[in-house]
Amino acid sequence: MSQKIIEIKNLTLIKGKQKILDIESFSLEQGETVALIGTNGAGKSTLLQVLMLLQRPTTGEFFFKGKKVDWKESIIYRRRMAMVFQEALLLDTTVYHNIASGLLIRGLAKNQVQKRVEKWQKRLGIEHLSNRSVRYLSGGESQRVSLARALALEPEVLLLDEPFAALDAPTRNALIADLAGVLQDTCISSVFVTHNYNEIPVLAGKVIALDRGRIVQTATPQEMLAHPANLTVASLVGVDNMLSVQYHVQ
Repeated sequence: MSQKIIEIKNLTLIKGKQKILDIESFSLEQGETVALIGTNGAGKSTLLQVLMLLQRPTTGEFFFKGKKVDWKESIIYRRRMAMVFQEALLLDTTVYHNIASGLLIRGLAKNQVQKRVEKWQKRLGIEHLSNRSVRYLSGGESQRVSLARALALEPEVLLLDEPFAALDAPTRNALIADLAGVLQDTCISSVFVTHNYNEIPVLAGKVIALDRGRIVQTATPQEMLAHPANLTVASLVGVDNMLSVQYHVQ
């Protein structure tokens, strides 16, 4: 039986007078990868920030492996997760020291840091870049370093906010394939935001569609493509010929 690693109940987030999120329930199971889709402003990135415990909701309950999260202790849970952004936010130093930075902050012994850095450099095909300054990396190389830095922390949950959006198609496809292999081998639970539906079947077994802060459909990639819940979801998955029909019975 699968274990829910994250569960949210009756969550709202209100800023000013605007309700940004209104989510009755959300769950992420152990080893599961979930894709989040939605139009701009639907609340995708905000939901990721809530999942990472960087943004406290207005109301609602948050559970991590069945234990209700006390927001006063949120840093304890954040250390069990890692996040990767669309732009690789790297320190102005070498590839090695970027990957090692989070481990050093957490106080790992230097020999353990070296083992982990070398492991993830090799796994993501960037060991030859170890001593190179990040100033001279391509976009794809930079994002591989960003991923290696997150994975070196050995997180239980990995959150990704459009990590492939700025990459050209060949680079994006290669990185998606490598990440899919990593997630399968490690059983890390993952949530990623994307605007490119073609990325989803390779990585995710479940898709959640957001519209104005609400979850409007949860399905497998194939089910959502075949039966989008509404016109908004249809446009997100690339179905342009869906018609809204009203029947009038006389």
